[in-house]
Amino acid sequence: MELTVLGASFTLLLLLGVPVAFSIGLASVATIVAAGLPVAIVFQKMVGGMQVFSFLAIPFFVFAGELMLYGGIAERIVRFANSLVGHVRGGLGMSNVVGCTLFGGVAGSPLADVSAMGSVMIPLMKKEGYHADYAVNVTTHAALVGALMPTSHNLIIFALATTGIASVSVFNLILAGVIPAMLLTVANLVAAYWVAVKRGYPTHGAFPGWGAVLLAFIAALPGLMVVVIILAGILSGVFTATESAATAVFWALLITVFVYRTLSWQNFLKACAKACKTTGVVLLLIGISAAFGYFMALYEVPQQTGELMKQVTEQPWLIFLMVNVLLFVLGTFLDMAATILICTPIFLPICQQYGMDPTQFGIMLLINCALGLNTPPVGTTQFVGCAIGGISVGEVMRSIAPFYGALIATMMLVTYVPAFSLWLPGLMK
Repeated sequence: MELTVLGASFTLLLLLGVPVAFSIGLASVATIVAAGLPVAIVFQKMVGGMQVFSFLAIPFFVFAGELMLYGGIAERIVRFANSLVGHVRGGLGMSNVVGCTLFGGVAGSPLADVSAMGSVMIPLMKKEGYHADYAVNVTTHAALVGALMPTSHNLIIFALATTGIASVSVFNLILAGVIPAMLLTVANLVAAYWVAVKRGYPTHGAFPGWGAVLLAFIAALPGLMVVVIILAGILSGVFTATESAATAVFWALLITVFVYRTLSWQNFLKACAKACKTTGVVLLLIGISAAFGYFMALYEVPQQTGELMKQVTEQPWLIFLMVNVLLFVLGTFLDMAATILICTPIFLPICQQYGMDPTQFGIMLLINCALGLNTPPVGTTQFVGCAIGGISVGEVMRSIAPFYGALIATMMLVTYVPAFSLWLPGLMK
């Protein structure tokens, strides 16, 4: 009965439009009342779930991304991307993909990526004759690469969601996301080029020469160096993953204030406020999800879900496919952090039982959650992109198939070919 109350109340609250964090919390309270246990357990689990030293990496990574966003890094990255691939058919679309990938590596947030790069590239592409739906789809899908980059706070959230289930190293997760991020970028480039050729979009000027590319790269290099610093620092043992996040903030302040001199006091305050808001939302979700996870473990939700899947099939590849489909469905209703925190305790033990490494599962989950960011009704990156492009979600969805295909193809490769996510961590051992 308690499990029925948990699932039914959570689903009902979501359908009524109650925010995810409150839906989780109220469903937990309803369950504990139905079980006749002290309500204080919910608050104890919430506080305990947030009191983890590793969580310090989350506000630091978020703050670093906001400083990069408000500090003018995006404009230099756009110029570098344009000089590199702007001369190809549909050159602005290709530049958009490269620029979003590079800025995603710096900011580590798909939403920040869409806000920064979209504000520059979407109006520019529309001005040059590109359709608004193409400009929005290219931007929103290319921005999803940020979820896999070393600066992504979602990697930290997943590592913490595995506590008590499996031993997952943040360092291994950071390395595991590098090759899938490259795969996703290549897939996005192919999709952008294919649609550009199909629609007959023009090139964006002639190739400026390698000298101009080098100058643009040098101008963008200080901002891009944050990824190198994080990876080099962790690999060399100079600092931990948590300390690397603090280093990213220091570097972001250094280059935006003293090198580029583009971060005004007003923008600094905006970055602080936005980082505080985002951190508060994420930590609230983490705390409440800790209570929610307690009930799922208490009533053996992972075991029951696994048994239900076993009744359908015993084939590992079909089990993995079912997990991906369920994650996609849930991701259309939940934000990325909530999906990670709720689904990891349920599906990670099942995938482990059928031979999937926890690190591989983490990258698969992040790509699937990224797909949810571009899918209504809770597609946050898509909503931002549509708002910038001045186009409805319905119009964008009509031409989204090639870009969905790029994302799904990458997700299937990561799901069924472990080497894409595990080769680099294994090599560094």
